[in-house]
Amino acid sequence: MQVLRTADDRFTNLPDWPYAPHYRDVIAADGTTLRVAYVDEGPRDAPTVLLMHGEPSWSYLYRKIIAGLAAQGFRVVAPDLIGFGRSDKPALRTDYTYERHVDWMSQWLTGLDLTDLTLFCQDWGGLIGLRLVAAYPERFSGLVIANTGLPTGSGMTPGFKAWLDISQNVPQMPIGAFVSGGSGRDLSPTEIAAYDAPFPDETYKEGARQFPMLVPVTPEHGSVAENLAAWKVLEAFDKPVITAFSDGDAITRGGEAAFQSRIPGAKGQPHVTLKGGHFLQEDCPGEIVAVIDGLIRARV
Repeated sequence: MQVLRTADDRFTNLPDWPYAPHYRDVIAADGTTLRVAYVDEGPRDAPTVLLMHGEPSWSYLYRKIIAGLAAQGFRVVAPDLIGFGRSDKPALRTDYTYERHVDWMSQWLTGLDLTDLTLFCQDWGGLIGLRLVAAYPERFSGLVIANTGLPTGSGMTPGFKAWLDISQNVPQMPIGAFVSGGSGRDLSPTEIAAYDAPFPDETYKEGARQFPMLVPVTPEHGSVAENLAAWKVLEAFDKPVITAFSDGDAITRGGEAAFQSRIPGAKGQPHVTLKGGHFLQEDCPGEIVAVIDGLIRARV
């Protein structure tokens, strides 16, 4: 496996990004070592919040949420998925599969021995993060699920179909512009540049290109069986689960209903609809901090 690594100087002087990177290696099936980058802020003995981003963003998406949660006294851990952010980027589209990403993030999670976790997940952060919950339910104490799903081959929304078409046909992927367009507010030029930072040129974007193709929206997609099995575990998960979908996301609109009806821990919880687009972290970071803080304090 050929692996690309974005130079460190691409990440200097990013707005609202004072966080030092941490790194942990995972091993691909062919023996290739891949470096996972992550933010780790706050006291190590405090309740831990795991923030998982999706595509084509990176942990920069959580910059204000990290600051808000750390100020509340929590430990905050935010990894960059392989292919994104400061993490290593396999060079071929065929290097990226759903199951490989679950394996890589499972190695990262267990290697750090993270426990008593409150997960906040959005987009692919949910597709991968909820698989981690299903694999290691004992490590998770609560979930906040936003603008995501755990699909099992039963179709796609018109919003996702539009994104799939654009992502596969645009000659060059304007990553920062995509994130800005998927937010309810217009990002500043420096914020857009921060989302572009991990990708010096198109060769670094094979993961961003491939991820939309991996969402199991038809019965023929890979990972349908694995997601069905994960749902069986989630259907027995009785720890607190709150949905916090936004009101302006055409891609995942209505997706909260499945989580609310199928996961026991979601019953009777203070579910919220937040203001914002697909990347609601850019639109309502303070409200997200409040939801996570409320869930943790209610159970401790």
